[in-house]
Amino acid sequence: MKNPSTNDPIRKDEINFGFRRVGKNEHAGLVSSLFKSVAGRYDLMNDLMSGGLHRLWKQSLINWVNPQPGMRLVDVAGGTGDITFRFLNQLENASNNDVKATQTIICDPNKEMLRVAQKRAINMGYLYGIEFVQAPAEGLPLCDRSADVCTISFGLRNVTDRTAGLAEIFRILDFGGHFICLEFSPAVAPFLAPLYDTYSTRVIPWLGKHVAGNKEAYQYLAESIRCFPEPTALTEEMQKTGFGNIQCQMMSGGIVAIHSGWRL
Repeated sequence: MKNPSTNDPIRKDEINFGFRRVGKNEHAGLVSSLFKSVAGRYDLMNDLMSGGLHRLWKQSLINWVNPQPGMRLVDVAGGTGDITFRFLNQLENASNNDVKATQTIICDPNKEMLRVAQKRAINMGYLYGIEFVQAPAEGLPLCDRSADVCTISFGLRNVTDRTAGLAEIFRILDFGGHFICLEFSPAVAPFLAPLYDTYSTRVIPWLGKHVAGNKEAYQYLAESIRCFPEPTALTEEMQKTGFGNIQCQMMSGGIVAIHSGWRL
């Protein structure tokens, strides 16, 4: 599916919202409105859309993190808390570590998504060690070098100013800190591309309409993936930010990618 906006004149005060061009001052509000409308069904939709594969992708991210006692985690665009809960669960299961002393922060700009994360935390028994912060990636209210690991899972493509978001992540990472991004990729393998294109543009919006009650939110999902940079371009953005030792692992035929970088 071709992005129809690519032939339109590019204005510096505009940004892609799916295939639409909108003012940068509108973008965050539009994204927030979509997530507000689907927050209650967000986790269910993830399972339905990916056939449960998102669980394996997120576990791969956690394996890269390699949770250790005392590790300070900040999950940017943390949504309903999947990455943080997986981090704590793996840490808890390794040698029966007590996670009460572990510092984890879920940062998300959307109040409704954080509310779901808080309910999940209570239901899972995580009453300590998690801080919930409502903030965008471009303006993290955290101290310099206050994190050992910073993750963002399926959220970077929703950030209005990606350059500013990456700079903030770099700022809050301590020296030797690890940044790991899990994101959909437009670099789908050619043999898989036609099927994936049909599924993402027809089936996913249909699920969005009938399960989450919002077709437009999941139409945006399909479009935003195609507007996201290729892995090589994102690697260059990370390099310009200051990250070193950058690696990229493609998964599921290029549908998703894990990008890893370090603050050296």
